[in-house]
Amino acid sequence: TSALICVSIFLLNSRVEPLRNWNKGTEHCSSHLQLLSLRLREAEQQRQQELERVRQEEGRERMRRLCSLQQEALQLIQQIEVDYKQQGSLRLDLSAYSDRGNQICGILSNIVRSSSESGFPSQEDVSMGERSLQEMRALVSSMQREAAAAEEKRKAEEAAAAKVKQRQAEMQQQQDKAQTPVQMQDKGQARKEGIPSLLREIFEKLNSFLLGKQMTSSGQKVSVTQHPQGMEFACYRLAEKFVKQGEEEVASHHKAAFHIAAVASGIWEAHPRVGELFLAHLHKKCPYAVPFYPAYKEGTPFEEYQRLLGYRVEDSVAEQQDIFLKRMSGMIRLYAAIIQIRWPFGTQQSHPHGLNHGWTWMAQTLNMEPLVDVTATLLFDFLEVCGNALLKQYQGQFWKMLRLLKDEYLPRFAVTQCCLMLYPGHCTGKVGSVLKQTLGAKK
Repeated sequence: TSALICVSIFLLNSRVEPLRNWNKGTEHCSSHLQLLSLRLREAEQQRQQELERVRQEEGRERMRRLCSLQQEALQLIQQIEVDYKQQGSLRLDLSAYSDRGNQICGILSNIVRSSSESGFPSQEDVSMGERSLQEMRALVSSMQREAAAAEEKRKAEEAAAAKVKQRQAEMQQQQDKAQTPVQMQDKGQARKEGIPSLLREIFEKLNSFLLGKQMTSSGQKVSVTQHPQGMEFACYRLAEKFVKQGEEEVASHHKAAFHIAAVASGIWEAHPRVGELFLAHLHKKCPYAVPFYPAYKEGTPFEEYQRLLGYRVEDSVAEQQDIFLKRMSGMIRLYAAIIQIRWPFGTQQSHPHGLNHGWTWMAQTLNMEPLVDVTATLLFDFLEVCGNALLKQYQGQFWKMLRLLKDEYLPRFAVTQCCLMLYPGHCTGKVGSVLKQTLGAKK
């Protein structure tokens, strides 16, 4: 029995030990499997993170690509708009290109906006943007080709029209030569013959007298050579006479200004001393022709100050304002006529006192504060006589001066309210009306 028990215990021990060892192995394998599972999970997480990083990087790259496509499309549509505006002279309708370009830009904008809302654009979005850009490029190329063809056609038409016009001009010139050869050759003489014979006769007498030839006056023969100061005296009196004619005759008959100016201009050209004395007499009687507005000085008698202003004062009583303005108007009209008229028989190439002096006078006048009735009247008279000649010579600059006169200078007349009440007819009515008509015609 004891032997059996021992054998049984031995057998049990021999079976329990393997089981115990097996359990230990199982526990070891389980720990190893858990470690492997943890490592696998970590590896999977890293792989997923790497995939997400790559996906985001690719998404950002697609977004950058899509934005660059949109920017290029915007540049192309701007080019289309500029070309569309510049090609107006080609008589070509390019509005379809502009409309289609705007549609393509709208498609790209929608793709970018939807991609931003969903996170990142897909490859299909990028492909659609590239196709849209390709269409935009083709659109620009097609528009440029059509515009270039239209430009070539326009140039060809202009060249053909120029040839036709040149041929017509040549034919007309040949006809004119065949019909009026004498008139074409004597064009300058015909212009000279437009001067009335009476004016030419007056000029010849005055010129001969100043050249020292004897003239008969009141039954006596006189000459500037009879006295050492004869020439100076004759020039002085002749210049004074010209100014007096402007003061009296031109003031009453405005059209006489051009006839007197023609003779005065010829004498001035032949005898410059007469011109210098003419300006001296003119500036003395009409200081506004300088232009110069004498300022009142304390202690100066009022009658003397009125004489400085150009008034005639007799028995301490100055002439009436309308008579004074009439005289000033005549003298400034004569001056405006002289600076634009040349004696056609003169020998000099340029005017002795030309339009540039008229431009200077007007510019200096506008730089001075106005004397309500005097300045307005003289500006009106000067522009009425000389405005057309100034316009032909100075063109755009003259229009700028008229605009300055209308917008900035005329409002200054309203400052002196008392003068406006005393002389309402001489303030801004004349010059204002002529400016409105002139500027209206310009518009």
